[in-house]
Amino acid sequence: MQRILTGIQSTNIPHLGNILGAIMPAIELSKNSHNECFYFIADLHTLTSIKDAKFIRESTNAVAATWLAFGFNTGKNVFYRQSRVAQVTELTWYLNCFTPFPMLANAHSFKDKSERLSDVNSGLFTYPVLMAADILLYDANKVPVGKDQIQHLEITADIAKSFNHKIGESIFTIPEALVDTKVMIVPGIDGQKMSKSYNNFINIFLPEKELKKVVMSILTDSTPLESPKNTDTCNAFKIYALLAEKNDVEIMRNNYLKGGYGYGAIKSEILGLILKKFERERTTFNHLMQNPHLIEKELAIGEAKAQKIANEKLMVIREKLGY
Repeated sequence: MQRILTGIQSTNIPHLGNILGAIMPAIELSKNSHNECFYFIADLHTLTSIKDAKFIRESTNAVAATWLAFGFNTGKNVFYRQSRVAQVTELTWYLNCFTPFPMLANAHSFKDKSERLSDVNSGLFTYPVLMAADILLYDANKVPVGKDQIQHLEITADIAKSFNHKIGESIFTIPEALVDTKVMIVPGIDGQKMSKSYNNFINIFLPEKELKKVVMSILTDSTPLESPKNTDTCNAFKIYALLAEKNDVEIMRNNYLKGGYGYGAIKSEILGLILKKFERERTTFNHLMQNPHLIEKELAIGEAKAQKIANEKLMVIREKLGY
C-alpha cells in the first residue's frame, strides 16, 4: 500500500477550479484500495498571507465541509487540520537546520515576491520547509502536485536526502511527485485561470440566485446572436465543456457553429449543470456548515490518527538528533 498526502490552504471556500482540478481527482485516488490517503487543511500555511482569525476559522470549516460533501472516506483515510498536529512545527525547526539558505532563496514562493521584501515574512520564506515537514512526518510516498509545486517537492526530497545522509540512516521516505499530465485548467469568469487571487471564481455552494448572478457575469465577446461563434476562444464554452457530458458538448459546439445561439443560453445551461451535477454536494455542504460540530467530529478522528503517527516518527528523529 502506498501513502498519498496532499493539503489545501484555508484561504476561502474551495471554488469550481479547486473542486474539478484537485479535490475530485484526489478523492478518486482515495477510493483505490492500494492507497492510504492523508488529506489535510493547511491552515498554518494560510497564516503567511492571512491574519484574520475569524476568516481562517470559517475557511477551514468550508474546506473540510467540501472534502466531506464530495465523499472523502475519513474512516479508511486520515483527514486533519495541520495546526492540530503540532509535531509538524517541531519537525519544521529540525529541517530548517538542515536546509541551506540559497535553496529557499531560489524557491518560487519567495522569488515571486522578492522584489518587495517588505511584503515577505519569514513564514513565507520557509514555506517549503513546512511543506517538507508536512510530507516527511508521515512518510508519504506520493504527493499530488500541480506544475507550480513540483519545485517545492524537489526541495522536500533534497532536504530528506540531506538529513538521511548526515544522520547516517534512511530516516525519511523520499517522496515522489504525482503529476497529472491531463490536469484540468479551469478558466475563471474573466477568462484567466480560476483563482481566489483574481477574484474570478465560481463558488458552487452559493444560493441559487447569487450563483446565477456569478455565472451570468462570465465574460464573453460581442458576437451577434445570429452569427457563428468560436468555441476555442469562448470562455463560457470552455467552462461548459468541463461540466457537461461528451455528447452534450458536441451538441453545444454545433449550436455555436451554426449561429442563432446566444451567450445567455449557454450561461443558463452552465447554471443548470452546476445545480444538477452538484445537488447532493451543495446540500451536504450547507448542512455541515450549519452544524460545525459534525465537521469537528470528523476532523478530531483524523487528528488523533495523525498525532499518533507523528509522535512515533518524532520519537525516532529526536533520538537521532540527541534530544
